[in-house]
Amino acid sequence: MEWKGSTDGTRGMHRALIAVLRLVGVRPVYAVMAVGVTPLYILTRRRAFMAIYHYMRRRQGFGRWRSLWCTWLNHYRFGQVVIDRFAMYAGMAFQLERVNDHLFDRLCNEKQGFVIFSSHVGNYELAGYTLTATQKRYNAVVYGGETPAVMENRRRLFEKHNIHMIEVGEGMDHIFEMNNALAEGQIVSIPADRTLGSKKTVGCRLLGAKAQLPAGPFALATQREVPAIALFVMKEHTYQYTVHVRPLNVDKQLKKSQRMEALAQTFATELEKILRKYPEQWYNYYEFWEEGNEEG
Repeated sequence: MEWKGSTDGTRGMHRALIAVLRLVGVRPVYAVMAVGVTPLYILTRRRAFMAIYHYMRRRQGFGRWRSLWCTWLNHYRFGQVVIDRFAMYAGMAFQLERVNDHLFDRLCNEKQGFVIFSSHVGNYELAGYTLTATQKRYNAVVYGGETPAVMENRRRLFEKHNIHMIEVGEGMDHIFEMNNALAEGQIVSIPADRTLGSKKTVGCRLLGAKAQLPAGPFALATQREVPAIALFVMKEHTYQYTVHVRPLNVDKQLKKSQRMEALAQTFATELEKILRKYPEQWYNYYEFWEEGNEEG
């Protein structure tokens, strides 16, 4: 079972959450989630729970009790991430410490466009609500099936920071938009960890086992011959995140197919470093690794 990509709840529920956050802040909402919502999700979504438990046991190498604790913590952290997004919609601010962001600034000042690879760890969306792209247009590839309330607030906040949403739907329009943006020297930000049923994948080593990543993002950067970086936004404390910018360098003498595979593996290596530091902030709620269907 894969997470569908949309936020749970109705438009009315989302508006009510925004109103509550404006009134009381995030901490009381965190507390309600910890004692009520998180246990409910764990009890009603066994496959998601087991997928994270297997990740903690097999990929992080934790013992049984630590894996159980970290699986609960993972669900709680994910709830915090969702609440933090709605807190931004409510007008609240978070502190972002940037690590190695001179690389991002340098690429923004160059004429050539570039690609940012994100993943479902931490709270990448928060960067779009906080960082401002001034030199280049920033194009964020997003799932087009999100709820209306989320899409409306995303659009409102993104527009303040010169960010254009490229919505992924059933057609091919998003492919043309991404190519056009890079051809015009702009930035394209795209998730690079979920295949979402695509048959075009590339195998990588991640946390000691083989996993399939979507080939599309890496093929895009390789075919357009543009630089690529990885960007992770990781939660540290209640109102604090750290933005990690990582270079993704590959040998330009390789053939394009080899370059694409090398780029995917380089991204997987950087993702692994982040997951070792923040093991509980991995939010792919399905059996991600090829041997993930084993019992245990």
